[in-house]
Amino acid sequence: MKKFNIRKVLDGLTAASSSSSAAASPQSGNRENDMIQETLQSEHFQLCKTVRHGFPNQPSSMAFDPVQKILAIGTQSGALRLFGRAGVECYCRHESGSAVIQLEFLVNEGALVSALADDSIHLWNLRQKLPAILHSLKFNRERITFCHLPFQSKWLYVGTERGNIHIVNVESFTLSGYVIMWNKAIELSSKTHPGPVVHISDNPMDEGKLLIGFECGIVVLWDLKSKKADYRYNYDEAIHSVAWHHEGKQFVCSHSDGTLTTWNIRAPAKPAQIITPHGKQPKDGKKPEPCKPILKVEYKTTRAGDPFMILCGGLSYDTVGRRACLTVMHGKSTAVLEMDYPIVDFLTLCETPYPNDFQEPYAVVVLLEKDLVVIDLAQIGYPIFENPYPLSIHESPVTCCEYFADCPAEVIPALYSVGSRQNRQGFSKKEWPISGGNWGQGTLSFSEMIITGHADGSIKFWDASALMLQVLYKLKTAKVFEKPRGKEEKSSTEIVDEDPFAIQILSWCPESRVLCVAGVSAHVIVYRFSKQEVTTEVVQLLEVRMQCELNEVESPECGGEQASAVSTPGTSSSPQTSLPQSHPSTSSNNSSDGLRDNVPCLKVRSSPLKQSAGYQVELLIQLVWVSGEPPQPITSLAVNSAYGLVAFGNGNGLAVVDYLQKTLLLNVSTAELYGSTDPHHRQPHSPRKTRQPSAGLCDGNDASAAPEERCKSPTSGSGSPCNSDEDSKQKFIDKVMSKSKRISKTVASDFAKISRKINMIADHKDDARDNSFSRSRSSSVTSIDRESREVISSFYFCDWLLKKSETVAVPSLWVGTSLGSMLAIALTVPSTPEQRMQQPVGVSFCGPVVRLKGGILRMAQLDASGTLLPHVYESWYEPNAPEEEREQPRRRRPTSPPSQENPDCQYAVVCSEKQAKVVALPSQNCVYEHNITETSFVLRADMVTLTAGVGIACFCANGHIMTLSLPSLRPLLDVNYLPLTDMRIARTFCFSNQGQALYLTSPTEIQRITYSQETCDNLQEMLGELFTPVETPEAPNRGFFKGLFGGGAQSLDREDLFGEVTAGKASRSLAQHIPGPGGMEGMKGAASGVVGELARARIALDERGQKLGELEERTAGMMASADSFSKHAHDIMLKYKDKKWYQL
Repeated sequence: MKKFNIRKVLDGLTAASSSSSAAASPQSGNRENDMIQETLQSEHFQLCKTVRHGFPNQPSSMAFDPVQKILAIGTQSGALRLFGRAGVECYCRHESGSAVIQLEFLVNEGALVSALADDSIHLWNLRQKLPAILHSLKFNRERITFCHLPFQSKWLYVGTERGNIHIVNVESFTLSGYVIMWNKAIELSSKTHPGPVVHISDNPMDEGKLLIGFECGIVVLWDLKSKKADYRYNYDEAIHSVAWHHEGKQFVCSHSDGTLTTWNIRAPAKPAQIITPHGKQPKDGKKPEPCKPILKVEYKTTRAGDPFMILCGGLSYDTVGRRACLTVMHGKSTAVLEMDYPIVDFLTLCETPYPNDFQEPYAVVVLLEKDLVVIDLAQIGYPIFENPYPLSIHESPVTCCEYFADCPAEVIPALYSVGSRQNRQGFSKKEWPISGGNWGQGTLSFSEMIITGHADGSIKFWDASALMLQVLYKLKTAKVFEKPRGKEEKSSTEIVDEDPFAIQILSWCPESRVLCVAGVSAHVIVYRFSKQEVTTEVVQLLEVRMQCELNEVESPECGGEQASAVSTPGTSSSPQTSLPQSHPSTSSNNSSDGLRDNVPCLKVRSSPLKQSAGYQVELLIQLVWVSGEPPQPITSLAVNSAYGLVAFGNGNGLAVVDYLQKTLLLNVSTAELYGSTDPHHRQPHSPRKTRQPSAGLCDGNDASAAPEERCKSPTSGSGSPCNSDEDSKQKFIDKVMSKSKRISKTVASDFAKISRKINMIADHKDDARDNSFSRSRSSSVTSIDRESREVISSFYFCDWLLKKSETVAVPSLWVGTSLGSMLAIALTVPSTPEQRMQQPVGVSFCGPVVRLKGGILRMAQLDASGTLLPHVYESWYEPNAPEEEREQPRRRRPTSPPSQENPDCQYAVVCSEKQAKVVALPSQNCVYEHNITETSFVLRADMVTLTAGVGIACFCANGHIMTLSLPSLRPLLDVNYLPLTDMRIARTFCFSNQGQALYLTSPTEIQRITYSQETCDNLQEMLGELFTPVETPEAPNRGFFKGLFGGGAQSLDREDLFGEVTAGKASRSLAQHIPGPGGMEGMKGAASGVVGELARARIALDERGQKLGELEERTAGMMASADSFSKHAHDIMLKYKDKKWYQL
C-alpha cells in the first residue's frame, strides 16, 4: 500500500497560482462569516490506499502454503493477492507490471518467490503487514519457463526456454555455478532440441534425483551428484505436467493428446500404463481418438484407500461448447465437475507438507478466470466450500456504486438478517480450509456500507466496516419485469440491446431504508424495507411522458399542457391519465403515422410477485415513447422519505412523483423552471407572456424581486409557465420549424460527456465553453444539442428559508443543471399523516438561485455555525404492519429560526465541474467562491463530514484529489493520485464521510482509499497479519526396517553440491541481482509518522534481540566448549595420574 507525498496548501491562503480565487462577498457577508470558526486544517488530510476487495483481475498463477494455510494468486498485470482466513487479505504489486507466471512458497518461512514473464524472480517478505520485495534477480540471456522449490530447501531450480536449468540460492538470491545443460540431459544421439523445460521436481524419496520434463515429450531423471542422466523416458506427444507417487517409484505425465502415461522409474523403455480419461475406446483395440490436452495432473495417495488422480482438460473434441471441467479419478469412479469459467490453475490441499508421505488430500482449490472454487474431496458428491471472501463483486458487471460511512447502527444487522435467508444450500459443512493469518487489532468507530448496482439489474449491499467486506443482501430488480425467453421474443420498444435491466443511478436513505434506483431502460423503482414477506398481485405502475420542447411535433394544445405540474389524487394512477394528454386515442400504443407512442421500454410482470423479507417494490415509474422516439436516459435521481417524493431528470426536463399517493406532481422541461430569467440562448421561441420576475443569479446580484412574486404556483394565474393558447400555437409552429433529428437510442452512459471534454481540453477549446457541456448520455450528440440542451444533473431535497421574514424553513427541491444553474422548487407538504395521504403536495417555482461554471454535481446545506445539515428523513417503520401497530413516524432535523443579528442562518453549498460556491440564505448572496480547476473538470464531488470538521472532496479528470474547507472553501489537499485511464473509474469513484473513498480499479476489484490523516496513522494496526508462528509438522517416521536397510528417504547436502566452493560462481552476465526495498533498510526508510516510529522501535528491538540471541548462543557454545575441554583434560589427567613414564 502506497502512501503519497502530499502537496498541502497553507491554511488561509487562496490558491492564486492555480487560478483559484475567492469572490469578494458583501460586507455583511464577511461580518457574518467571521463568526464561523473552521476546525478543518490541512494536517487532517493524507492520502493513501487501504485495502483492495474482489476477485484478482486476470489471474495467471497460484500457490498455497500448507502449514501457514495462506493462498497466493498472481495476475497478468503483475499483482499479487494473498488470502488467509475471512477478513485477512493483502494486495501488492510488482513494479514492472509483467505477468506472474509462477509462485512458490517457502513453506512456513513467511516468504514467497514469484517468477514473472519478463524473466525476473523476486523474493517477497510476508512477515510484515505490507509485504515487500527482499531480493530480485533478472535473467538477461534466458527465458524462464518453470520453477521448483523443494520443501525445506533454500535452492530454487529455474528451468528456461532453452532447456537449461539454473539454481538460485533464495537466501542471497545469487546463482550457483551448477547448471544442468539440455544437451547433457538428453541423448547424445538426439539431433533435435527438446524444447523448453515444462516440469522440474525431485524424487520424493531421493533428493539427489531430479525429474526434468521437456516440452517435446522427453523426461529425464537426473542424478545431481554424478551430474548425469540416470534414465530417459520418451513419448511421442508433448508433455504439459508431471506428478510423482509419494513412494518415488512411479510418476504420471499428462500429454497434449489427452492421454496420461504412468512410468516406473526403472523401466524407461515404455510406459507402465497409458489411459485416455475422456477418450472413446474403440472395440477393435485401436488407439483411442485424440482428445484435448490435459493441462495439469496431480497424483495424491491416501493411507486407507485408493489414490486420487485429479486433472483439468482432456475432453473429447466432439464436446464443442462444453464448459471447462475438472476430473477427479478415485479408484474406479470418475467425476467430471463442470466449472462456470475456464480453469487457470488448480492445487490439491493435503494433510502433510512432506512429499514422501501419504498425501491424504482433503480439498482442491480451483482458480478460474473469474472465480475461486474450493472442492471438498472428503464428502460424497464433492460439494464446494462456501467462499467467505468478497469475490462475487463482478458476478454481474458493476454499473454504479455508492459508499456510506457512519450509517445508522441498526441498518447492517437488519440487512444481514434478511440476507442470511438468501444463502444457497448444498455447501460443504466443513470450515473454509484457507485459514491462515490474524485479524488486525485496530478498529474504526463507525460502520460503513457499500451498495453496488449491476448490469443484470441486481443490487448488492455490503458491510465494509473495519477494512473488511461482506455481502449482506442481494436485491433483484428485474423481477418486476417480464423476461423474454429468447432474442426472437425481445420487445421492439427496448432501447438497449444488452442488459436492459442494468442499474444506472442509486439513491438510498439509510435512516428510512427507502431505496430508489434508475435503470438504463428509462425506469425508476422505489423500494421500501420490510421484515415480512408479502405477495403483490399487481405492481403499482406509473407511466410518465417526458418530451423536449425542441423536438415536439404534436398538436398546439399539447404544448400548453406539457408543463402542467400538479395532478389531482386518484387521476394519476393509470397510464392514460398520469399526464395530461392531447391525443384523442391515448390508449393506443401507436400514433396515426405508425410510430410507437405512449409505450414503455419494458413489459411489466403480469403474474403475482412474491416478495421475500427485505426490499419490496413500492412503485414502478416508466418513461414512455413519444411519437416514435424512445425516452431519454435518466441522468439524475433523488428520493426523500420525509416528503414521500422522488425526483428524476434527463435531457428533456424533470419529474417529481409522490410515491405515497402514487401520483405525478411535476413534469416540466428545464426551460420552464427559469421563467423569464432564462440566461441561456436556446432555439427561437415565440414571445411569452410577461411573467413575475424570479430570483436573480448571485453573479448578477438580482434579488430585488419580492419573495411572494418569486414563488408562484405553476397552476395559479400568471405564475403558470404556459397558459396562453396563442402562445402555444406559435410555439408549436416554432417547434416544427426547428425540429431536428433526435439523438439515436443508446445505452445510458456517462462517458460521452467525459470523452467529449477530454477531447476539447486537448484541443485547447475549453476557455470559452465552460457552460456548454451537456450531460446527455448519448454517444451521438450533435453540436446543436450540445449547445442548447440543458440536462438535469443533480437534485437535493431540504428545508430552507424562502423569505427573510420567515422563521420556519419550508420543504424544497434544489435542481442542478448541466449548464451550471441551481434552481429551487418550493414544496407544500401536508403536515399530518392523514392529510398527507389525502391532499396533494403543492409545487411552486422559485427560479434560479446561483449559477456556476460547468455542470452542477453536488448541493448541500450548512447551518449558521457552518455545520453540514443532514438530509431531512423519516425514521424507518414496518410498512406491512397493521395501522394500529405502526409507530408514528417523525421528520428529523428541524431548522433553527434566524436571529436578529444574522438574518442569513443557512448556507447553500454548490459544487460544479469547475468551481464551488457558498451562498447565504435566504438573501442569496454569494459569500465564497473558488475555482477548483481551469484545465480539467471535476468528475465526482461530495460534501463530507470528518472528525475535525466538514469539507468538500473532489476527484478531477486529471487524476487530482482535492479537499476544500467549508464554508470558506480554502484548499486543504491537492494530490495527483490517479490519472483517468479508465472510464470505469469515473463511473464508480465516490467519497464518503470520515475520510473514506473507493472506486472500481478493475472489472472485478474495488480499491478503497482514505484521505484522513487519522486513518492513515492507524492503518498499520487495522491491517491483518499474514504470517503467524506455527510449528512445522514432524517428518514421517521411516519405520524400523526402512531405517535398518536404508529404504527411507535419502537426503542431499545441497549446500555442498551447489555452493560456491564446489560449483563455483555463475556467469555475471547471466543474471543481475537487484536488492529489494523490503529489507530492514527499506523498512526504515518507508516508515513514517507514529506508526513508523513504532515500527522503527520494533525493528530496533528485533535487531537488538537477534544480536543478543546470537551473543547468547556464542557464549553458550564457548561455555560448552570450555566444559568439554575441562572434562577431557580431567579424564586424561586421571588416566595417566598413577602411571610411570615407561608405562605411557
